[in-house]
Amino acid sequence: MPTHRYLHYDVFTDRPLEGNQLAVFPDGRGLPTEAMQAIAREMNFSETTFVLPAERPDTDVRMRIFTPGAEMPMAGHPTIGSTFALAHEGVIGPNRRTFVFGLGVGPVEVELEWEQAGLAFAWMTQLRPTFGPTCSNAAGLAAPLGLEAADLPFGRAAAQQVSCGVPFLIVPVASRHAVDAIVVDLRSLRALLVREGLDPDLPVFVFSLEPGADGATAYSRMFAPGLGVQEDPATGSASGPLGAYLVRHHLVAAADAQRIVSAQGVRMGRPSRITIAIDGDAENITRVRIGGTAVLIGEGQLRL
Repeated sequence: MPTHRYLHYDVFTDRPLEGNQLAVFPDGRGLPTEAMQAIAREMNFSETTFVLPAERPDTDVRMRIFTPGAEMPMAGHPTIGSTFALAHEGVIGPNRRTFVFGLGVGPVEVELEWEQAGLAFAWMTQLRPTFGPTCSNAAGLAAPLGLEAADLPFGRAAAQQVSCGVPFLIVPVASRHAVDAIVVDLRSLRALLVREGLDPDLPVFVFSLEPGADGATAYSRMFAPGLGVQEDPATGSASGPLGAYLVRHHLVAAADAQRIVSAQGVRMGRPSRITIAIDGDAENITRVRIGGTAVLIGEGQLRL
């Protein structure tokens, strides 16, 4: 029976059993789409990746990314984690400073920082942000999140759909306590999103800028039940939009936007740290990057 080898990484952390879990199949050849989706459902991590030969000359490899419920055009923690996996496998050598993945959104470049022991940090460049509809109905949005209207400080900036490849509803919350208190009522949330003219399956990313002992800029959580992910411990594809939102609405000064840190997954017991760098200013964001580390904690084979 054919076997398919995979590596198990924890991403956006340097400590095992923290961060966001990822299964990387370094050789996905021979697996049809239906099998990839079934494997992602079997692994039951927020995402699973399959590395394939490059399909175009301006990329190094093709990579497909699946949640348990759907294929994603791009994602952050799978890109960062797969970079570490390919460095571990020797596909990315220590002489490389950049590596280009072919994703569903096209070529995505990763910048590499090395130490003597190996790859130390990876930066993923995301698409420039697109800013979509806003939702200023604080009371209407608070209820499906189990909050009060006062917990959503929309005076400075309302909730807004932002995408750097994948759209998210970015929702500012008053305090870390309120972020931790959120319990999503999916039926009510979907109804609210429809009333606001948004996709009912739009993932929701909440954050607070309240300072904490961890020194993070933002304290965050992400919910994507429409993609088969009830809550995600670390969401790189939402972190670029978060950084862009913070700069766009003057919540972080452009001068301070090269080292925004999002602490995510704490409420789940899987603390993660995602670094965000935004170039440009509120009126013209010219580059979005997210970065982090990953740690290998296991490997195995599937017999299919």
